[in-house]
Amino acid sequence: MSQNRQPVPASPSASLPVSQRDPADLPWWMGAVIYQIYPRSFADSNGDGIGDLPGITAHLDHVASLGVDAVWLSPFFTSPMRDFGYDVADYCDVDPIFGTLADFDALIARAHELGLRVIIDQVYAHTSDQHPWFIESRNHHHGDHAGWYVWADPKPDGSPPSNWQSVFGGPAWTWDGRRRQYYFHNFLKEQPQLNGHHPAVQQALLDAARFWLDRGVDGFRLDALNFLMHDPRLRHNPPQPANGGPRTRPFDFQRRVYNQGHRHIPRFIERIRALMDAYDGRFTVAEIGGEDALREMKLYTRGETRLNTSYGFDFLYAEALTPDVVEAAITQWPDRAGMGWPSWAFENHDAPRAITRWLPREADAATRARFAAMKMLLLLCLRGNIFLYQGEELGLTQVDIAFEDLQDPEAIANWPLTLSRDGARTPMPWRADAAHGGFSTAKPWLPLGPDHAALAVDAQEGDAASLLHLTRMLLALRKAHPALRWGSIRFRRASETVLLFERRFGDERLTCLFNLGPQDAPWPRGLSRDAAPLASVGGAGQGALPGYAGCVMASGD
Repeated sequence: MSQNRQPVPASPSASLPVSQRDPADLPWWMGAVIYQIYPRSFADSNGDGIGDLPGITAHLDHVASLGVDAVWLSPFFTSPMRDFGYDVADYCDVDPIFGTLADFDALIARAHELGLRVIIDQVYAHTSDQHPWFIESRNHHHGDHAGWYVWADPKPDGSPPSNWQSVFGGPAWTWDGRRRQYYFHNFLKEQPQLNGHHPAVQQALLDAARFWLDRGVDGFRLDALNFLMHDPRLRHNPPQPANGGPRTRPFDFQRRVYNQGHRHIPRFIERIRALMDAYDGRFTVAEIGGEDALREMKLYTRGETRLNTSYGFDFLYAEALTPDVVEAAITQWPDRAGMGWPSWAFENHDAPRAITRWLPREADAATRARFAAMKMLLLLCLRGNIFLYQGEELGLTQVDIAFEDLQDPEAIANWPLTLSRDGARTPMPWRADAAHGGFSTAKPWLPLGPDHAALAVDAQEGDAASLLHLTRMLLALRKAHPALRWGSIRFRRASETVLLFERRFGDERLTCLFNLGPQDAPWPRGLSRDAAPLASVGGAGQGALPGYAGCVMASGD
């Protein structure tokens, strides 16, 4: 299944802004829409209450019908599931909960038949403590894997070697009696930190990537990549000045200067890119979070020898959707030669569902439906790659998970101050009148939302006015208009709730207008009222701008 080839030189047009390039020279992934699947919650084929790879394969027709370019699969690798697959015990196998390597091969084959590319997660910053590498490392000071993780002696008083704190709460160091040293973990203590500086670790990770590339995957989403390397001197992090925001974990009290974001990470990124360029049309997107995220995203995607794009968090944790929030995020990535290409998402498996996050809790179903339609149009009009999270095309809401039903280790550790990620990971509803929404014949690992059956796929298939049908139409619109997929973007001030911007590619100019507030708003001055919109939601267009509405119009000269 190997698809190795010689790297293709960069096109001469790569020295131009994207909006001035020949579309024939642009790679498939630029401006693509990628659909994220969280395997545990997508579809259960064997009745154990947990989604699996055959379940995904059986429902790929739904994904393809949306008109997306690719799917991204969250981890399905062998794992004790302390962090639901982000604690990897074998980088090159499928956990039996999800199926087998043969099931994965069948998924790839079916996706490619449907014209879908497949992106999978790669978790390079840490493994499970059950990974054979760590088991050997903790048992042998001088074995082959002794230096593959971050070990350090205690201070003279027996305390940890630095003040670093874990994302999930508490110190980022755990004492190990076998090695009589502390090991470092940025997340759970069951997720020991790989020593990304170690040449053998880097090679092992690249070998794992090659394993999946040879099985036909089209690219990788690189999880928590800026956590890959630490400061070898183990210097203390400085305190974080109070900024008025909530501090729910000790992690929030520090500036994470030394436990992540090391200056040598780009060197390894260039090795990843060299591997990817040895295969045809492969794609990389990095997850970069933290207070220095913007600088690191631009650094990791700079030029033609690093990653293709990075995954922005600007919207995922935004408390409100406002014109200022949108403009501030998008204008950080201007259409300039050499500038990296951004990616955007309003929802994913780690963030609360946007409809619940951005609307008042008392909003009724009709208001939620209007907002969901406006939100979908806005997302698909943004410059960059677009990630849709499973169920976003249905308008799923965040589910309140009772403490006794929580699975998320972060939420359990920090209850009740940290909002559970479980509320966005609930099962996909396929059939409105089926038990458990058609997700499984057994009790699911997480409960479905009480309002989700009414939003099920089959219910929306039968409603021509549904968000599902609208999503398909808007995705087709994005594909049909180069200005939406690749064009430059220019914002024009309107009001506190009205967002107005122009997209341009070649001779095509489109005006995108949105009312992000609940009340009717005046039509922007100087904007023609006469043009019939190419797309409209909420009744926007030709001089009308109701609350939670938007439209796309062809612009005149």
